[in-house]
Amino acid sequence: MKILGKNPSAEQLQAFAKLPNFRDGKFRNLDGVEFRVSDAPMGKMLRDFLNKPKSVKPSRAVPAVQTDLTSTSYARPTIIWFGHSSYLIKLRELNILVDPVFSGNASPIPRSVQAFAGANGYNVDHLPPIDVLVLTHDHYDHLDYQTLVRLRGKVKHVVTSLGVGAHLQHWGWPQNLITELNWHQTTTVTDQVQLTAVPAQHMSGRSLRPQRTLWAAYVLQLPGYRLYLGGDSGYNRHFKAIGEQYGPFDLALLENGQYNPSWQAIHTLPEETAQAAVDLQAKMLFPVHWAKFMLAYHPWNEPIKRLLPAADALGLPVTVPRIGEPYTLGEPARREAWWEFE
Repeated sequence: MKILGKNPSAEQLQAFAKLPNFRDGKFRNLDGVEFRVSDAPMGKMLRDFLNKPKSVKPSRAVPAVQTDLTSTSYARPTIIWFGHSSYLIKLRELNILVDPVFSGNASPIPRSVQAFAGANGYNVDHLPPIDVLVLTHDHYDHLDYQTLVRLRGKVKHVVTSLGVGAHLQHWGWPQNLITELNWHQTTTVTDQVQLTAVPAQHMSGRSLRPQRTLWAAYVLQLPGYRLYLGGDSGYNRHFKAIGEQYGPFDLALLENGQYNPSWQAIHTLPEETAQAAVDLQAKMLFPVHWAKFMLAYHPWNEPIKRLLPAADALGLPVTVPRIGEPYTLGEPARREAWWEFE
């Protein structure tokens, strides 16, 4: 099936074998941290599924704002979040799109992980021409086949992690548009955009042969601004190391949702998300990876209800705009509790 994508070729894997973060045919996390299927045993997962609260999905449509993405220019970096980990960064005429998933489904199985009502109001037709498409890794809730096929011809350049380009080429994207990075590699896309891939503690794969492609977060350098584009990651010392090497950051977009103690190694708990932003030396936190898909069995709005008091205790500003509501750097944090309707 096309949706599964295609892992890197044998020649590419041979080249990866020379890298310090690739061993025994797979990319590896720092400190040897690993997530195995046995860490989330079927018996426990079945109990979690049977005992999941009704509030794993919202009881009514998620509040959202419909913004014209094509006509407005912003003098400072502005983020429009589309739910989960998809968002657009606009600065004057520049448009940077991150991990777009507009198909309404975050799984290779049709209709199995559907977007919440109200959370899927944007699609490729709403987007302006994209200068840079950033893809953090190849999981289905970050790399969406249907969206990527429709985006072809609308994107000038793709920056992604090692090996992910094989999926795109399998789906008809020309190789010359794609730049793949290992951790701590930097590319200057235009005179306004510099991206550096940095370590994340996660995993990858769209088939039974996982971790042939790399996962990463990205340091985005814009004129006068520095943003952290987090992707997915468990909590570890790498956040502090990135903050010391690349920080401080004007804004950090970090995952906050779809967690479980069984997979805490590869997804932060909300309290860890707040601490990660502090470690990164972020001036403001923008939490993502929630409010669109149910990939774990916590109440859908629990991530933000746990994050905010943890961040307040650390003195960390957090902005939580609605889906589709522009947030411009320098504005006061958005804290209206639009998620409180259960």
